[in-house]
Amino acid sequence: MASGDRKESKCCFKEWMEAQERDLTELLQALTVEPENIEQLKQLAGKCITHFEDYIEKRNKLAHKDISAYFAPDWCSPWENSLVWIAGCRPSLFFRLIYALSGSEVESNLTKFLRGTKNGYLGEVMSSTQLVMVNALQSKTISEEERLTMRLAALQEDIADQPIAMIAKGLSKVGEMNEEVEKALDDHGQHMVKLLEEADELRMNTMKEVLKILTPLQGVDFLVASKKLHLCVHRWGRQRDQKHGRVESDEGD
Repeated sequence: MASGDRKESKCCFKEWMEAQERDLTELLQALTVEPENIEQLKQLAGKCITHFEDYIEKRNKLAHKDISAYFAPDWCSPWENSLVWIAGCRPSLFFRLIYALSGSEVESNLTKFLRGTKNGYLGEVMSSTQLVMVNALQSKTISEEERLTMRLAALQEDIADQPIAMIAKGLSKVGEMNEEVEKALDDHGQHMVKLLEEADELRMNTMKEVLKILTPLQGVDFLVASKKLHLCVHRWGRQRDQKHGRVESDEGD
């Protein structure tokens, strides 16, 4: 990736993280000040979705220039990259987060639930109908994840197959680039771009479907938790890099 392209891609990610910071502040304020304002909660959730869509659109355009940079971006820490699935999070993690939030909320507020004096958040009012819908969506999402994971595995295995492996075998000098090599790698890259686009579509659609199942208050509670988790993972990874001397202290975001 040319230095200009890398800078643009890093800037795109930084803008996305800053947007999440701003969204998180607004979501927390809404939960604290006006949790009963349903229209405001809906608007904030919709705003978060729009920001996610804008980021995906911009990133996918940049990915056409060099897709490989997005599968192990150097603007993220090695630890953060180790958690990535096709250049992002696994959409099935949304459900693990919902179940984790539900369990922790119920446990920490059990007395209030029994008295009927606590209501509103994720774990507190998940109905049986919602749980059935969440479970069905989870099963569908995992199936799609597995399909895309198999596609990724096939693309990785293609490196040892025609035409790339035979091109490498026939080179007179190890690692030399020529027109045939460039075309083979470009073709492989286009398949990777398509895979990224499908993975992003699955992430986006799953997020939208989750928010349709949840009430506006539950949805905002879920968005707060997911954004906090993403921001924390990014910062924890940077802090671990600093601890091991892999990044300068002012390069953290």
